[in-house]
Amino acid sequence: MQIAKGKLLAIGGAEDKGTDLEKGEIHRNNLNFFELGILRRIVEEVNGTASRIEVITTASMIPVEVGENYLNAFRKIGCVNVGVMNIRNRTDVNEPEYLERLRVCDAVMFSGGNQMRLTSTFGGTEAFNIIINRYIHEEGFLVAGTSAGAMAMSNTMIYEGNATRAHLKGEVKITTGLSFMKDVIFDSHFEKRGRFGRLAQAVASNPSCIGVGLGEDTGMLITEGNRMEAIGSGLVIMVDGHDIRHSNIADIPDGNPISIENLKVHFCEKGNGYLVKERQFLPEVFKGAVIDKKVHVE
Repeated sequence: MQIAKGKLLAIGGAEDKGTDLEKGEIHRNNLNFFELGILRRIVEEVNGTASRIEVITTASMIPVEVGENYLNAFRKIGCVNVGVMNIRNRTDVNEPEYLERLRVCDAVMFSGGNQMRLTSTFGGTEAFNIIINRYIHEEGFLVAGTSAGAMAMSNTMIYEGNATRAHLKGEVKITTGLSFMKDVIFDSHFEKRGRFGRLAQAVASNPSCIGVGLGEDTGMLITEGNRMEAIGSGLVIMVDGHDIRHSNIADIPDGNPISIENLKVHFCEKGNGYLVKERQFLPEVFKGAVIDKKVHVE
C-alpha cells in the first residue's frame, strides 16, 4: 500500500463545537485551546499564517456559529486566509466552488458534531476523492479533525455507545469511516466522558485495529500514515488488542458483560510517539529540539 505523503491531525476536542454546544452545556467563548494550542500547530505544519485553510462544518447542527468561532480563533493567531464550507448534504458537496477550493487549499479541518453526518455526506463523492488523493500524494497537505471530525478519519468508526453501558456487548455501534487511516479506531473526549470501555469493546470486536483514545486539549499528529506524535496538554490512550488471549465477545448474547484478557494499554503525553504498524510506543522520540521547535506566527 502506498505511504501517504500528507499529514493527519486527530484532535480529542475541548469544546465540542457542535455536540455539547447544541445542548447549551458549554461556554461559547472558551477558545483558548484552539487559539494557543492545536490550531496554532495546524498553521505551523503547513505554510504559516499565509496558509489557506478550509473549515468543514458538516458534522455540526449549528454550522454558522461553529464557522464563526473557527474564523475568530484562527484570526487571533494571525491566520486570516481561512474559509468555511457550510456543506449540509450530498447536493452541496458537489458544488464546483467547493471542489475548486479543496483543490487549492493547504489544509482542511472537519469540525465536531456527529460523525455520521460526515460519512453519509462525503462518502464516495468527488470532494472526498480530492481530499484523500491530496492527502496520499501531496507532501505537506494536512487533514485535521476534532471530536467527530477525528472519529470519522479511521476505516472503523464508532458512531454510538453510551459510556455507562459500554461494558455490555452490543452497546457500542461501529460502521465504516472515511478511511484516511486503516487499522485504527479513534475516540474523542476520552477521559472526560469515561470512554475507555467503549473503545475497549470496539478493539475487542476488531483486534486488528489500534484504539486511539484522544483526550481533550490533545491530539495525534500522524505522518506517513503510521508515525504518531502526541500534542497538547492532555493524554492519548492507546489500546492494543493484537495479543488478546481470551475474549467472550463472539459467544455471548447482546446485553451481557464482555470479558477480555491481555488487552494492552499505553498512555501518551506531549512528545511521546507511537508506530501503528509496529505497535511500538516511542517514549522520547519527539522530546527536546524536535518538539520544542518554534515557527514564527505573526
